[in-house]
Amino acid sequence: MALALLAGPLLSPSAVRAEIEILDDTGRSLRLAAPAQRIVSLAPHVTELLFAAGAGGQVVGVVEYSDHPPQARDLPRVGGYSQVDLEAVAALAPDLVIGWQSGNREAHLARLGALGIAVYLNEPRSLDDVARSLEQLGRLAGTSAAADAAAREFRARRDALAARYRERPPVRTFYQIWDQPLMTVNDRHLIADVIRLCGGRNVFGELPALAPRIGEEAVLAADPEAIVASGMGEARPEWLDRWARWPALAAVRAGNLFFVPPDLIQRHTPRILDGAERLCAQLETARERRGRR
Repeated sequence: MALALLAGPLLSPSAVRAEIEILDDTGRSLRLAAPAQRIVSLAPHVTELLFAAGAGGQVVGVVEYSDHPPQARDLPRVGGYSQVDLEAVAALAPDLVIGWQSGNREAHLARLGALGIAVYLNEPRSLDDVARSLEQLGRLAGTSAAADAAAREFRARRDALAARYRERPPVRTFYQIWDQPLMTVNDRHLIADVIRLCGGRNVFGELPALAPRIGEEAVLAADPEAIVASGMGEARPEWLDRWARWPALAAVRAGNLFFVPPDLIQRHTPRILDGAERLCAQLETARERRGRR
């Protein structure tokens, strides 16, 4: 079996540099003898972060839907983020695997660790976590100059949006991840941080689950002023406009049914600020419409 062939992490001769010791997003300590030269990414957003951190050339394997930047599409696949092909990972002889704590199966991550593969877990929960992820991945890959520059640019852009929108009059917002089952986010979710950045207030922020399932009745009771949906791909989901059958909803009365492509707001990457720009403009539209009723 290919799994049995992996005796330990491999390092290229050019990677003889200082040892790296770092805490991952679960607080677990990870030590590398040198910057990673062969990295396998177990989440699409991790793939995108690695490229943004200047480490794209060291990525040797990715999971399905790793489609940004375009050059990531040509990399070998190791299954999906929820169904990792462990033998495919091992066959690539990585010296580092970067996983997604809430997306990958714990059993898969444990198996990789048991094989002696270094595993770093990523789990951004805020916009600042996205910038910090860039810095951390840059350290792991030895690309800190590029990664730190990307993080500074991200923070500067985030701060400019915050200065423009965060103190605007609040807009009661329902963010709909999916239709069946009907799902939203609580205030610990990264998307909720984007809503706050734009001066919005998440009407389901106090629910205990990170991505809770809710009932239609709960939305009607919350009566959000804006409903924002993602769906799949670049197309506005048909189910967003189904809320029009409830004309008494504040969002429906004002015409505040908005769409943001999921790749721009549901991936924990620098592109989330592209989504934030769209969302902030949409919530500003909702404010402007208050005077027209």
